[in-house]
This record gives sequence, C-alpha cells and structure tokens, in this order.
Amino acid sequence: MRKLRIFLSILLAVVVLGGGVAYFAYQKLQPENHFKNVPTVSKTRNNPGSQGTTTPKMKENVFNVLLLGSDERKGQKVGHSDSIILLHVDLNKHKYNMASIPRDTRVYLDGYGYTKLTSVQYIKQATGGTTAGIKAAVNSISQLTGIPVNYYVETNYEGLQSMVDALGTIDVDVPFDVKLTHPWYPENNGKVIAQGTQALDGEMVTELVHERYSLKNVDYDRQLLQAKVLIGIAKTALQPKNLTKLPNLVDKSSDFVIATNMSKTDIASLGLLVKNLNTDKQVTYYQLKGTSKSMYDDILKNNNSEIVLDQTALKKTMKHFE
Repeated sequence: MRKLRIFLSILLAVVVLGGGVAYFAYQKLQPENHFKNVPTVSKTRNNPGSQGTTTPKMKENVFNVLLLGSDERKGQKVGHSDSIILLHVDLNKHKYNMASIPRDTRVYLDGYGYTKLTSVQYIKQATGGTTAGIKAAVNSISQLTGIPVNYYVETNYEGLQSMVDALGTIDVDVPFDVKLTHPWYPENNGKVIAQGTQALDGEMVTELVHERYSLKNVDYDRQLLQAKVLIGIAKTALQPKNLTKLPNLVDKSSDFVIATNMSKTDIASLGLLVKNLNTDKQVTYYQLKGTSKSMYDDILKNNNSEIVLDQTALKKTMKHFE
C-alpha cells in the first residue's frame, strides 16, 4: 500500500507539472520543500477597530489557510461568507488545527465601521468584485484573530457539491440527527440525515452544511457539521479506491473553487501532505465562541444581532495558530 501511495504521488506530480522530471517534481512537491517560503496575504497591521492582538511571526514550515464557503448561487456575482474555518498546518509536528469562526461575529471593516463578518465579503464584492471581497474577508479575519493568513480557498455550495460528486460519495461522521428545514433543494425539506457514519453524495452534503435552524446549538452545530464534512472529504479522497482520482481533482480544482491564491502545485503538495493523515490523532478542532448582542451596525444604520467574541478565549485558542 505504501508503494502504491508513492507511485500515485509521483503520478500526481507528472499530471501537475508534466514531462520527464517526475521524480524531481515529486521531491519539490514534498510539503517540507514546497512550503518553505509561504506568502502572507493578510494585512498585518491592527486598525483602531481591531479586536485582535499583535500579529505574530510564523515559524518555518508553519502556515495558515483560510477556508471560506459562500452562499453565492449560480449566476450571482456576490455572496455572504457562510462558512469560515481557519486551518493551521504545522509541518514540523504533523499537526493540523481547525477553528470555526461564527459568521455573525462583530468585526470592523475599514471605511465602513462595525458590521457582521458574513457581510464583509458581500459589501466589498458588490463594489469591487470577487478579489476585493475575498481580500476584505481575509484582512478582517486576520485583524480579528491577530493571526496572519497565508493562503485562502473559497468555494460555494455548487462547488462543494461538484467536489463531492467527483469522489462519488464521502463518509461523514454525523454527530446528531439533522432534520432539513431550510434546504438548498426544496424537495429535500423534512428529510433527516441520521446520526452516525453516512455515505453522502454532493447534494446531501450541501444540505448538511447548510442546515442550522433545526439544530440545538444553531450556527455552532452547523460549524461542527462543516468541519466533519471537511474531514470526510480528506479521508474519503485518500481511500485506495480514490487515489487515482486525485490528479484529475487537482487538474479540475478551478471547477470547485471561486477564489484562491493557491496554485495547482500548492494544492498537489497539500495532497501529499495529507496522504497519511490520521484525523483522530493529528487534527484538533476548535470553535470561537462569544455572546450574541443587539448592537448598532454601521452599515445597516440600525441595531443587529451580532456575536462579540470572548477575547480571553480567543487569545488562548489563537496560540494554537501561531
């Protein structure tokens, strides 16, 4: 099995980089080599409205990836950030930390004032396009957490569905029964995704990460479901039956992604990074929590329900992302 994984990893390098330099490419794609010098795409300054702390300098072979899920529908040019997960990769320790950030978190947007985090991307997309929207979201999250963002990847529900369908189905550890009350597809209203390990296709994965109204802890439970789906995608993609699909998935990554600063070789190297991933031992999941308050929104010009993060807990959690 180990030889098969190595062979397929070299095959992945050939597909991405081509030609007769496969072994050299394979060595260059090794995460410890490929990610030696990573970019920082977020602003490192803390503006007067920032809730974060002084931005730390990242260690070597350590970087952060911001994963965003947009509610943008087909044909639309703007969308809200519906899923926000910060992924910390430590190549030295082979550890991965994930933190879900509430979409309704109160943040400061330069030039506008205080508003919900979910609205930042929408506002800047509407005035400056996709790139302006994603950069604004990245900067707001970096300033909120005090943590630099090196890479970002954004998808939407259709992209997620296509990604899962490219694998066939994915196995998701569903932590509780989920009744669909606000489905992406109306015909799924009232269906229940049962607790336990479920093999789900793209449509039902989309429904799972979209539901929140029927959940006991509402958005916090939805965050957990979103994290479970990410882990499910990684575990399923690395099953022996799916390893041969990885080169094609990398080649077609633009079909699943709205915006990213990662190249295909970056994505391929990430694939090598997780080829021996043990999610139970190597992945730690956090949730950033706070208090929901009715507060004045500078964009709405009215009070709005927003989450003010617990600053002590935030700083403690972000220590795991430095």
